[in-house]
Parts: sequence; C-alpha cells; structure tokens
Amino acid sequence: MSNLENSISVDVETIVRELASVAGLRAGQLLVIGTSTSEVLGHRIGTSGTVETAAQIYAGVEAVRKEIGFYPVYQCCEHLNRALVLSREAAEKYNLDEVAAVPVPKAGGSMAAYAYRHLQEACLVETMQAHAGIDIGDTFIGMHLRRVAVPVRPSIRSIGAAHVTMAFARPKLIGGVRAVYTLEDNSGLASEQTSGSCD
Repeated sequence: MSNLENSISVDVETIVRELASVAGLRAGQLLVIGTSTSEVLGHRIGTSGTVETAAQIYAGVEAVRKEIGFYPVYQCCEHLNRALVLSREAAEKYNLDEVAAVPVPKAGGSMAAYAYRHLQEACLVETMQAHAGIDIGDTFIGMHLRRVAVPVRPSIRSIGAAHVTMAFARPKLIGGVRAVYTLEDNSGLASEQTSGSCD
C-alpha cells in the first residue's frame, strides 16, 4: 500500500469520526458520502477515478461504521442522476424507492461502483434525506440531506487533493421569541407564570 493510499484511509476515518461526534450520529441513521476519486488524485472530476482510491475511502468509512452502526450511503455521479448506493436493509427501513442500474466507473463513478460491490446486499435508490453527509471533491451532496443542514469544519480540509465539506441536519426550530428548545431551559415554565400562557 502506498503512503497516499494509507493516508486516504486514515484521513477519511478521522473526518467521519469528527462528523459523527459533532452530529451525534447514531446506529441506524444515514450518512451520505459524495466522492470524486479523480479529485482525490489531483485530476479534474470525472476524468481519472480509480477503484483503488475508492477502496481506501470505503475502508476509512467502514472503520467508523463498525463502531457506531450508521448506514453509509454513496452518491453516484451525474450520469446516474446522483442516485445513491446503500444496503437493502437501509433502503427498506426508510421506505426508499429502488431504481434499476448497476453503477460502473464510467456511469456512477468509481466510489459508487466499488460500494455497490462491497456493501451487504447493495441496491440503488433515487433520493433520500440523510442525517449527515461528507463531500470529498465538491460533488454536491446537499440535495440528499435533511433540512436544516449545519456545516461542520473538519480538521482535515482535503483528502488527497480533493476539497472536503461536511454537514449534519438538525430539526427545524419553530416558534418565535417565546419558544424554548431544550428541557434544560427552565425559563419556559417561569415565564408562563408571569406572562400568561397560550391556553
């Protein structure tokens, strides 16, 4: 294994751990990963991807998945309309509609092609709303994140030569100036006694 390959795996593991920690990612939740292996290797997206690079990224994700138990989801390239590779178990749990295609490096991308062949009973779905996401190489995963997306700044800003961005989704905050968002905020009960209730 080359130094670059080893570095890719270790760096991916690091950023996945960071995102999982900040996001509070739990077992059974969805983590979408968009990757350009071409960008990782310092080339223009879609021109020079390799399954060897994909294997190292996959290994880094798997190291954390085995501990936490989230569902990894790999985004395809534009030629498959950014469809998503995941386990059939995850697709069924979230009632996602399967689409018919087998990702290959030239139509789906090296990362999706590798994941399709290595995930447990992999399938392809068209869209989803994931709980968190990592984008390695500016492939634009935002279309598959739940609202509201919260950016996370990784300690490692690039994997190989590919720019890294990360985000997790939080529930929408509803209400106005009187709204309370945590049980620890006791001002909610106190203010009810002094300023009238909604009933």
